Amino acid sequence: MKCISAIREQLRLGLLSPLLLCAALAGCATAPAPPPPPDLFNDASFAAPTVPVDPQQAFAMSDAMRHYVRVDIAREARSKNPRRALADALRNREGLKLEYDADMTRTAAQAFDARSGNCLSLVLMTAALAKEMGLDVHYQVVLGEESWSRSSGMYFVAGHVNLALERRPLSNALGYDADAVLLIDFLPGEDLAGQRTQQIGETTILAMYLNNRAAETMASGELDQAYWYARAAILQDPTFAGAFNTLGIIQLRHGDIEPARRTLAYALERSPSNTVLLSNLAQALDGLGRADEAQLLRRKLLALQPEAPFHFFNLGQRAMENADYQEAARLFKREIARDPYYHEFHFWLAQAYARLGQLAQADRQLELAMDNSTTRSEHGLYAAKLLRLRGATAH
Repeated sequence: MKCISAIREQLRLGLLSPLLLCAALAGCATAPAPPPPPDLFNDASFAAPTVPVDPQQAFAMSDAMRHYVRVDIAREARSKNPRRALADALRNREGLKLEYDADMTRTAAQAFDARSGNCLSLVLMTAALAKEMGLDVHYQVVLGEESWSRSSGMYFVAGHVNLALERRPLSNALGYDADAVLLIDFLPGEDLAGQRTQQIGETTILAMYLNNRAAETMASGELDQAYWYARAAILQDPTFAGAFNTLGIIQLRHGDIEPARRTLAYALERSPSNTVLLSNLAQALDGLGRADEAQLLRRKLLALQPEAPFHFFNLGQRAMENADYQEAARLFKREIARDPYYHEFHFWLAQAYARLGQLAQADRQLELAMDNSTTRSEHGLYAAKLLRLRGATAH
């Protein structure tokens, strides 16, 4: 997972089917957003959070982090400027040895202790270290970097964020300084070429953090805790549409369908072409028996999105169930063409190839599944399957 920003749910015959989708990341607002209407929140329906929801904990420094700044980065900074020292310390495999792990969105301190995190966790950690060093930090969302994933029967779409460390300009500075703005990104370097970015504020970064935690705790069945995270995300940045969508899905899953309808309708008024909000609001209207209104929204949704994410993948799984492995492989390849970096698509294509006896192709797809996995458990699973496949072909 990268940086989750919203959610979609399905209602069928009055039951909630766990389908979770996420909308595009919000950019900077051009004017202060009005506070959300108070009737969007139904606090009395939810138990108090078991874990306190404090947005500023996202950036809180630990003693170990302060020691790292004062000792390790200070050593690097003896021969280079502080921004470059921080960047080199983060890249140094002999230093922090950071790993990408999308299992959960960690605070800065948690990411530092674990030496791992998703893009948002690592941005929070880097920003906290940079601010401790007195550096200026700017956050960016990478446009066009949304990707789909699924977990616990739910579907997510996530975006990507990074940050830039900027030198404060001197009044008498002349000429071009190539090191004036230093980009820090936790994607491989070759993926940075041609990035289109949009600067976002720290309030949006905090809203993204809270929204990620809301989606993650909801996925684990902790609806009460998820509600308070989503509520806090909205209060942190009322321009961040994803948080309203997340709140609406939590309310749907909790059985609070009318509050969910109000929340989703409010968000859709501000993002009328948002396909995730359209789908979610249609489900809420279905749950209230307002099928005609729901159908109107679905017609608009179909015009905007003729083929939903995972469309070909789901068809491919049906073909696998029917033992039509050739057709399954064709469909999985179509889904991979839309999103070449999602591990599960490669894993299922590997299974189709294996059933067809095309073991070299299956081996390659398992390698790609392992390389594109986003958690340690996924990586271990694919590595074990690849080892078994190679053991079978060796005999």
